[in-house]
Amino acid sequence: MAAVECLYEQKNISLDNVFVLDKLDSSNPEGLFNASCFSFNFMGQVPKALQTSVFSLKALITSFRDRPDLILCGHLNFAPVAYLLHHLLEIPYWVLVYGVDAWNIKDPLRCRALRSANKVISISGYTRDRLIQEQSLRFDNIFLLPVTFNIARFQIKPKPHYLLDRHDLKASQPVILTVARLADDEQYKGYDQVIRAMPLMRQKMPDVHYVLVGKGSDRSRVEALVDSLGLKDCVTLAGFIPDEEICDYYNLCDVFAMPSKGEGFGIVYLEALACGKPTLGGNQDGALDALCHGELGVLVNPDDVDEIAEVLVEILQGKSLHPILYQPETLRQKVDEIYGFENFQANLLALLKESDLVAS
Repeated sequence: MAAVECLYEQKNISLDNVFVLDKLDSSNPEGLFNASCFSFNFMGQVPKALQTSVFSLKALITSFRDRPDLILCGHLNFAPVAYLLHHLLEIPYWVLVYGVDAWNIKDPLRCRALRSANKVISISGYTRDRLIQEQSLRFDNIFLLPVTFNIARFQIKPKPHYLLDRHDLKASQPVILTVARLADDEQYKGYDQVIRAMPLMRQKMPDVHYVLVGKGSDRSRVEALVDSLGLKDCVTLAGFIPDEEICDYYNLCDVFAMPSKGEGFGIVYLEALACGKPTLGGNQDGALDALCHGELGVLVNPDDVDEIAEVLVEILQGKSLHPILYQPETLRQKVDEIYGFENFQANLLALLKESDLVAS
């Protein structure tokens, strides 16, 4: 929605009204959504057990009252509500899809709502291709709108001394970084595989260190894995870090690695690239899109620990045949050109114009 506001204010786009129903928040982010065409209804103050029901009811009431020209459904879970409104009021609707939310869908109503949408907007080519295969969606009815990020928050800087001191590291020490939620249901992120690759890497680089940033219910299991492999001296679980430190953690590392196999896209790859870091991802999920099928980073088999170890050592020793990995300014420039906010706005504007929803 921030992109819609910027289109409204900077591109002279005509929008009558944008009604936003927000299930989780209680108020606007400060300084955003100040355009007069926006109106909000927040459900963040509603007890969690009732949020979904209240959100659905608000969607029904708002649609019957205001008869919008388009319903933009921000999550597949609510596509059945949009589907119902489409049949009752003939309002067209679009559905946004991301990753695991749209893979292997079993619920018949969600499947029907997805196939009946006027447009399906996917954040990655990988998710788009899976939906075409799994749900028999028409190629011409599913559109790409890759995610964006605020590149101004991420800069190329030397390794921060305070983090070196905090984690008892040397500036010359090779550091691998992963930033991910440590959740029981998100073990596909690939941090397990990096940990299992550490003994192999230490044979060639004895002082290599792995920093895993993130908190969640999976931490105790990860700690047990680190302990069982005898890696407590070379693996740091940094836990939760405040937003103001995230750029510094990217700059602490020499390579960012998340060999996942369940990402819909992976904004963390973009953030690492914006800090000029060589980046490694898996070759079986949305990392294919984030790393532009290998143009911006290295893609590996996320199930092959030997390959992960070999490629990481190769990168850290400066022996990779992928020259862009060692050109931090080029990495930053390219990720901005491809996934920066201006390109996102242009893609969104093209979608809206194509559907005659805005007039320039």
